[in-house]
Amino acid sequence: MIELMERLGLVGAAIAVGLDNIFPPIPSEIVLPMAGLAASQGTFTYAGALFATTAGSVIGAFVMYWIGRGFGRDRTEWMFAVTPLLRISDLEKSEAWFAKHGPKAVFFGRMVPIFRSVISIPAGVEKMNQVSFLLLTTLGSLIWNSIFVTAGFTLGENWHVIEPYADWFQRLVILAVLGVMAVFVFVRIRERQDPRER
Repeated sequence: MIELMERLGLVGAAIAVGLDNIFPPIPSEIVLPMAGLAASQGTFTYAGALFATTAGSVIGAFVMYWIGRGFGRDRTEWMFAVTPLLRISDLEKSEAWFAKHGPKAVFFGRMVPIFRSVISIPAGVEKMNQVSFLLLTTLGSLIWNSIFVTAGFTLGENWHVIEPYADWFQRLVILAVLGVMAVFVFVRIRERQDPRER
């Protein structure tokens, strides 16, 4: 992620976060601090990191919004049924949450793993007003992104404090991310094999 941001700058940061919104196993809780760390190292500014990551979140959310709006309910459900690592229950839960909370679901959904990627779909299926969707998604994403970008930026500013432990810490983070992704993939594959788990 750091290399992507170093090569493409703010565009790289936006792409990294946008992929998190489209592909749930990519954890924004790891990507966003990396953007803050890159900002602390001068790859781009702190304000630029917040702008790019929020733009990436909004673009990714609109991709999912237009999938829901363009495909409609039935075809979207079919897409979830045939796409590896996705399950229909994710879509159904996000639909129930959207039906219960309406626009608030879009705002708070930006701060909930998995829902962050899926909540845009029922908004699209229900043809939610695009201006409202844009505002709520931008505000929710900005709040969520600010927390983790700031954490990464602060860590970078004080890198000398943890530098003796940096190699150990880096390996621990990599193992944690790989572990989370492995569990996610294992559970989804198992559910594919046993429909009763859905």
